Amino acid sequence: MKPKNFLVSGFVGGIVYFLLGWLFYVYLFKDFFPPNPNEGNEDLLMIFLGCMSYSFFIAYIYTKWAQISTLATGAKAGALIGLFMGLIWNFFYMAMSADYPWESFGADVVIMIISSAITGAVIAMVNGKMGD
Repeated sequence: MKPKNFLVSGFVGGIVYFLLGWLFYVYLFKDFFPPNPNEGNEDLLMIFLGCMSYSFFIAYIYTKWAQISTLATGAKAGALIGLFMGLIWNFFYMAMSADYPWESFGADVVIMIISSAITGAVIAMVNGKMGD
């Protein structure tokens, strides 16, 4: 693993994932989920750091274990990671929230798959452009 590939691809992927979250959750599907009692009080720094953590997790897998460096392979692996992360997150959320609808559960898993596939593709593309 080249540390430079990991750091650059993870950072670029984190920016992409953050922007996709903003697009999906703030604009496209805002009214699809239950109201957030803390709306307007979100800590954007913590959200950004969460996006960076997730992106560096994907970048580590791609650069250290799987040597993923093509757009298509990155998207496929990202979608699979997103599927499992979306299921994990939503099962836990459903367990802790009595009023979380199944429609929101399904929509969030699909959003996670799509945003992770795009982020994974970007991370792989950056890895491919930087070389081995």
